Amino acid sequence: MDPVEVVKQPHGGGNHRILDMLQQSGVTILLGRGLVSLLLGGLVVLEDKLLHRSLRQTSGIVGNWNHFNCKIDEKIIKATADALVSTGLSKLGYTYVNIDDCWAEISRDHKGNLAPKKSTFPSGTRSLADYIHSKGLKLGIYSDAGYFTCSKTMPGSLGHEEQDAKTFAASGIDYLKYDNCNNDDSKPTVRYPVMTQALMKADALFVVLYSISFFWGDMHPAQWGAKEGNSWRTNNDISDTWESMLSRADMNEVYAEFARPGGWNDPDMLEVGNGGMIKDEYVAPLLLGCDVRNITKDTMEIIENKEVISVNLDPLGVQAKKVRSEGDLEIWAGPLSGYRVVLLLVNRGPWKTSATAHWDDIEIPTDSVVEARDLWEHKTLKARFVGKLTATVDSHACKMYFLKPVS
Repeated sequence: MDPVEVVKQPHGGGNHRILDMLQQSGVTILLGRGLVSLLLGGLVVLEDKLLHRSLRQTSGIVGNWNHFNCKIDEKIIKATADALVSTGLSKLGYTYVNIDDCWAEISRDHKGNLAPKKSTFPSGTRSLADYIHSKGLKLGIYSDAGYFTCSKTMPGSLGHEEQDAKTFAASGIDYLKYDNCNNDDSKPTVRYPVMTQALMKADALFVVLYSISFFWGDMHPAQWGAKEGNSWRTNNDISDTWESMLSRADMNEVYAEFARPGGWNDPDMLEVGNGGMIKDEYVAPLLLGCDVRNITKDTMEIIENKEVISVNLDPLGVQAKKVRSEGDLEIWAGPLSGYRVVLLLVNRGPWKTSATAHWDDIEIPTDSVVEARDLWEHKTLKARFVGKLTATVDSHACKMYFLKPVS
């Protein structure tokens, strides 16, 4: 193992974005071909007929909770859809616009149906879905496997699973984020399958992405979620800090063995664009939680990186893992289609540092001559590498490469 060289440079220097990339090692909210990031890949294959019907191209998702919380309305959702189209993000695969908690009235209507809030969604979900679909996009919605959602401002779906699934189908909903608050203390392994079956029965043409959106205690949805949906949370809610993002990456890796085509680990939404970290600390362009209507140049530079997105959408679908760590330095790697490997050199520390990835750590034959392409600099390195690759990584940043043996 090469020694680690530490060069004292203040935190924050450099232009090698990333590291939120580790946070999004999975899809949060997918039934269909899964979202992915460096730590994922993507395609869905579940046994249930609904999930077979939901097979589709991998897509990016924009959710409102991290930025707006309960302060949402149909104008924001429509403007978000408009922004995805006008910025070109929709052409890159960001095609789902998701409404999170707080969209419905506190009480069901006289027929027992969930009722969109008249003050914030006066046109109703069907009209909103039609608008979103007219843009070539998909609409997602939120509910809960409890009596009330986590905000306690609207009813959950417990006891109303079939009724609500029919409502979602009739409204043209394409995606369901299903939380786990305020329930009857029965096990989620009892309650979540009820919604799975309800979604399958709702409509022969109903295709929906279904996210098991909770993680706490000893419930470990990664261990059983593949039977019920296409993504599951692997940690508690993220916040817009470097420490929170790193801890979610660590927790997500614990469940790497459960990620595969058809089922994705979900470490929660991306914080890129919300302003709590410096540019080098952000990355993981697929499940956005920022205000897309007012996106900055720096944020766009991260989330529209086609080469990084291609890693996220790679059809092989094997979650990359942390293969070596030494102090603040980490080596993450995983296989891609086309006999390639994706490599991430991560520096968690406060100083610029030299990091080395060895072929025997990342399952490349040690005598292989390898071509390396820097995915953030968008250039193939002139040098060829044998046995290892060494690079200098800025503080709170990382380097990301495609590696491909050439001889």
